[in-house]
Parts: sequence; structure tokens; C-alpha cells
Amino acid sequence: MLRSSDQIFACGFEIFGKVQGVRLRKQTRDLATMNHVRGWVMNTDEGTVKGQLEGTLPKVNELKFWLLNFGSPRSIIERAEFTPTKEIPALTFNGFTIRYHPSQIGQLDL
Repeated sequence: MLRSSDQIFACGFEIFGKVQGVRLRKQTRDLATMNHVRGWVMNTDEGTVKGQLEGTLPKVNELKFWLLNFGSPRSIIERAEFTPTKEIPALTFNGFTIRYHPSQIGQLDL
């Protein structure tokens, strides 16, 4: 049986509001990396930001709380939706990355 500090959890998220062009993806990546959370984040064509989180339960919950209540300084979070947080047997990502939709290649996240 794994110790609670060794258990890995994952969840998906989608953030609604003024969340594109306000450095939310970069700051999400920076906070996730600092907290040893793996996964990804990207803008969607619908004007939202979505992604995946993997890490220990306290760290995943910390990112969820930040995404729901704070976000980047210029973002305005109207709501955040999360898939159920579930235990997974192992990490599936090597780090935390910003993913780009083909229509976003070459755009800056200002």
C-alpha cells in the first residue's frame, strides 16, 4: 500500500471568464512546476482555458483552489469546472506544459 505522500491523483479542468490573453496559462504552468504538479494547459476556441493536473492530492488541490479563486492577476474567473479527482497508478506526464491549438501557433499569451 502506498503512503499518502506517494499517491498520485489527477483531474481535468476548464476555466471560464476573462482567461485568455492574461497570462493564465503561463502562471498556471509556473505554479504547477513550482509545486511538482504535472500536466498541461491550453486555450480553447470557445474562449476558455482547459488542462489536466497530476500530482499528490494536496498539490493538485492547491492548484484547483488557485484556478478557482485567483488565476493570474489580470484574469477574471467566472467559474471553474473540474472532473472528479481520482487516484492514478502512476504519473503520465513528464512535466507541465502549455499546449497550443494549431490556430494559436505564433500568438503570444500577453
